[in-house]
Amino acid sequence: MIKVAVVEDNKTLLGSLANLLNRTEGITCVNMLGNLMNVVSEFSKTKPDIVLMDIGLPNISGIEGVRTIRSNFPNILVMMLTVFDDDEKIFDAISAGAMGYLLKKTPSEEIIEAIVELHQGGAPMSASIARKVVQAFQKKPKNSLAEYRLTEREREILYALIDGLSYKRIAEKYCISLSTVRTHICSVYSKLHVHSKSQAVSKTLNRLP
Repeated sequence: MIKVAVVEDNKTLLGSLANLLNRTEGITCVNMLGNLMNVVSEFSKTKPDIVLMDIGLPNISGIEGVRTIRSNFPNILVMMLTVFDDDEKIFDAISAGAMGYLLKKTPSEEIIEAIVELHQGGAPMSASIARKVVQAFQKKPKNSLAEYRLTEREREILYALIDGLSYKRIAEKYCISLSTVRTHICSVYSKLHVHSKSQAVSKTLNRLP
């Protein structure tokens, strides 16, 4: 069962999304929130797998919400569901840690498909959003990782993360403790100015020749 939380300030849409999720086999809606004021305490109780979230929320924006959720619950996957399709909002959300980005005009069946895809390891995006992401990467000049001044061991561990190795496997590969692995990874994140594995991998791949 995929547990989904919905954060949306439009009560009608919030109810419609919850109904859609609850009538879909294998998915259940565990939270219906109109804002992010109590998101940490709420998610601590329900432990959702995925959060479907708007950007234009009252008090705390959805983009700031992504950062809060990812920093407190690293295993929760966040997918934006919004009307915003401008480059700034898209890349701010992805940089904050969002793993999917859908527009609100997305048909119900495609929202369900995206939730399943995200849960299975994908990064679903509306077609127009995916095109903007690809075009942005094509235009952006690549810079060497050298600018971040990673040590040789930090680079080794970063590439191990890209290869999908767990912390335990990295420790075994380089004959170091799990604590040392975590210390190196914290240093890598700090130097790359990222907050998660997905962001570190994305930034690294974008700078490889």
